[in-house]
Amino acid sequence: MADTTFRPMTGPRWPQYRGSSPQAGNTAVAVDPYATGLIERSAAAYASAVPDDAADQGFFGPGSVTWRMSADLALPVAGLRSLLMQALHPLAMAGVDQHSDWRRDPVGRLAATSAYLTTVTFGDQAAALRAAARVRRIHVHVRGTDAVTGHPYAAGDPALLLWVHASLVDSALAAGSLVGISLSAADSDRYVAEMVAAAELVGVPRSLVPSSVPALDLYIASVRPGLRSTPAAAESMARLLDPPGLDQDAAEIWQDVRDAAIAALPRWARQLYGYAMPRPMTPGRRTEVRQSLGVLDAMFLGQPGVLEARQRITLRTRTARST
Repeated sequence: MADTTFRPMTGPRWPQYRGSSPQAGNTAVAVDPYATGLIERSAAAYASAVPDDAADQGFFGPGSVTWRMSADLALPVAGLRSLLMQALHPLAMAGVDQHSDWRRDPVGRLAATSAYLTTVTFGDQAAALRAAARVRRIHVHVRGTDAVTGHPYAAGDPALLLWVHASLVDSALAAGSLVGISLSAADSDRYVAEMVAAAELVGVPRSLVPSSVPALDLYIASVRPGLRSTPAAAESMARLLDPPGLDQDAAEIWQDVRDAAIAALPRWARQLYGYAMPRPMTPGRRTEVRQSLGVLDAMFLGQPGVLEARQRITLRTRTARST
């Protein structure tokens, strides 16, 4: 799943976004999972995943829409929206709930996901293939039965992998349109087509992967009848939308990020969770959110290795343009 970059501390809570399930919040957590350095660990993962000397331009390259989208300030909004969408698939959520330690260490899981996505985007093809192979090996052992639907699941099932992929791609487009890069119709289609390669890497046959925006919309509509907010989904998303501790400054930034992520959801997804629509994304409100995202990005950029990693990406882009 995709990463979000903020640094939770101590402060107020927002009960309007807490999970409504009676099971939400009943799991004991030994330590404050948000006190373990989300920005620091995500930054370290990002810096280590951008290669010093790539053997090739990877599966996308500097001229791709994928590279352009990766630099969008709206990326944290896209990441949070993607998690909200992914969690609505009961089998995908069951796999996360039963086979990961997100309750004990959500930061570690998000940092690992960030490293994987960065490697696939900016790494050379060999690095991306190695990273994808590791993910596929992990997926072999992630299987079981969803307690809500009673259906079996396997993380390596192309159908589940496709939902995770589609949620990520659709969220990047939705978040960009709302508070970031609003692509032209042609570039939106190009982005969806480029990202087919990312789905193939984790084991989804190319023939199943939407390669245009209309195809992506049709796919999501086809899955929608089976989506629901299970107790696990409600609990996990409540933790992301309503972190255990934030100071006042961080709380204001996070409120903007989560409000934008919820506003970017389709109405039916908000209804499944029971979320109210945040305040309208007027031009003034969009400016406020963009300012918060800028502060968040500055916090991320200030971490060791991040500036150097971005400089390496910029150098590759300039080199590609000059050849």
